[in-house]
Amino acid sequence: MSNTKSSVRKKSVVVPVIHITVTALFMALNIVFSTFSLPVPGGHLYFCDVVICLASIILNPFEAFMVGGMGSFIGDILFYPQAAVTSLIAHGLQAIVISVFSHYVLKKHPKIASGIGVTIGALVMVAGYTWGKTFLYSTFEYAMIKLPYEFAQGAIGAVFGMLLAYGLQIKKLFFKIVDRY
Repeated sequence: MSNTKSSVRKKSVVVPVIHITVTALFMALNIVFSTFSLPVPGGHLYFCDVVICLASIILNPFEAFMVGGMGSFIGDILFYPQAAVTSLIAHGLQAIVISVFSHYVLKKHPKIASGIGVTIGALVMVAGYTWGKTFLYSTFEYAMIKLPYEFAQGAIGAVFGMLLAYGLQIKKLFFKIVDRY
């Protein structure tokens, strides 16, 4: 009897610790990837969307928001403070959308659900940044100049996030570890 209680107690403690640790790791990766970019006309093309898409496919919506929204917010506070609130909203909503689709829509077809999620998530991110650039710290014209690069950033994140999650089977590995406990 005590062995069963011990097993239940171990699972109830270990699984949340794994989720917190993985969420923190992805947040740190998001911050790191927010510092590297390719210069493009009118700004930079960032690769943090790859981390956000991968994390959102794997993690639940709250954890995905922490990675996408809070990770981007912290990265911007450190390196580009005027965009921090826009990043919090745009990447936070992007992460939630991807996670909801990946976990709650088309449960029998997780790859298709994730594909739809990263596509809609990329559109949410583009809309969020376009809105932010237009109304918060720039002009409509500047936002339109950046629009193709926002789409490119979203597409790169979506494609590589899906490849990492399903091609390299990172999602399968994550759940294999969680199911062990």
